Amino acid sequence: MLQVSYIRDNREQVLERLAVKNFKQPILVDEVIQLDDKRRSTQTQLDSVSAQANSASKQIGDLMRAGKKDEADAIKANTGAWKEEIKQLGDLLTAVEEELQQKLVLLPNLPHSSVPKGSTPEENEVVLTNGAIPELPANALPHWELAAKYNLIDFELGVKITGAGFPVYKGKGAKLQRALISFFLDEAEKAGYDEVMLPLMVNEASGFGTGQLPDKEGQMYFVGNDNLYLIPTAEVPITNLYRDVILKADELPVKNCGYTPCFRREAGSYGAHVRGLNRLHQFDKVEIVQVVHPDHSYDVHEKMSLHVQGLLQKLGLPYRVLRLCGGDMSFTAALTHDMETWSAAQQRWLEVSSVSNFETFQASRLKLRFRNAEGKTQLAHTLNGSALALPRIVATLLENNQTEKGIKIPEVLVPYTRFEWID
Repeated sequence: MLQVSYIRDNREQVLERLAVKNFKQPILVDEVIQLDDKRRSTQTQLDSVSAQANSASKQIGDLMRAGKKDEADAIKANTGAWKEEIKQLGDLLTAVEEELQQKLVLLPNLPHSSVPKGSTPEENEVVLTNGAIPELPANALPHWELAAKYNLIDFELGVKITGAGFPVYKGKGAKLQRALISFFLDEAEKAGYDEVMLPLMVNEASGFGTGQLPDKEGQMYFVGNDNLYLIPTAEVPITNLYRDVILKADELPVKNCGYTPCFRREAGSYGAHVRGLNRLHQFDKVEIVQVVHPDHSYDVHEKMSLHVQGLLQKLGLPYRVLRLCGGDMSFTAALTHDMETWSAAQQRWLEVSSVSNFETFQASRLKLRFRNAEGKTQLAHTLNGSALALPRIVATLLENNQTEKGIKIPEVLVPYTRFEWID
């Protein structure tokens, strides 16, 4: 959440950066400033009347002790009006603060100065491309046909049990899934991340803290009787571990990783581009999260990006890194790098990770602070990244490694799968 003081002091810059994100309600900026003006003036009036009432109360006490009851009674006659005015001003202040909060939460995070302008994924900036694009024979199969051929994933059985987008992994398909999860967690541990096991449902305060609410409630599964949400990513429960926490400066950076299933409604998703594992309602993902000092967050962002790239390199997958344009970024992010792998059978790039820096946007909502060298509390920066999301990784591993003999398992996964081939 943006800070009102920053908006007031940097109005033009805020409007300029919001334009990079193609924000359609710039009038909200001035509405926030006007409401803050009203909040300030109301607070000033309330303080003034309260001071008068307190002064009168002291004066009444002094007069009563001096035996000047009549004079004290004369002043008492005004206390009722003061109390009523204090109540009215207090109610007005509460209403203005609530309206100000409602406006503030509608403003997205400001994009970093390096974020390119643009409104569509086609306008994202390709930062680098790594690895050779595999050449497959003309009869190469897409992953959903490979999954059926080798009895790895049953999409129709998932439809029967739950619905579309909830696949059933079987045999070596299930083992491959488990192997990838263990590999990603072990690699995160080597990089200094502490593993946590997390709830798969969160409350409204947690959803608000990381910015899923009120922006993405339509994309989350809601358990109405208990007012809980199924998590769209482990980012939500991990980051909320530090809600309402004041860390010590020497505790930074905080580094956590966690594996969870993730649940996304993906309303309106249909067509060939979402076939098979390309887009699911339930999928597995290992997430890395850091809470860091603001001075170091962009260096950390680059290191997190390199960590994800290292996973793709070890799996032998060709990939590219994109810097998302303003219009393709999330509501909460200041800078996002997407990693995409090349699907050789589908002949297109598939997103497998997003690494984002949120600066103080989430920390402001979470009231996540640290005590700096001067002993004052300061908002921390939060970052997260997929390391990695499994469905499209599985899709590209199956497609890119298919041979006449079968599907070759990457060497780094063999200790986890305990088999070298799917045949």
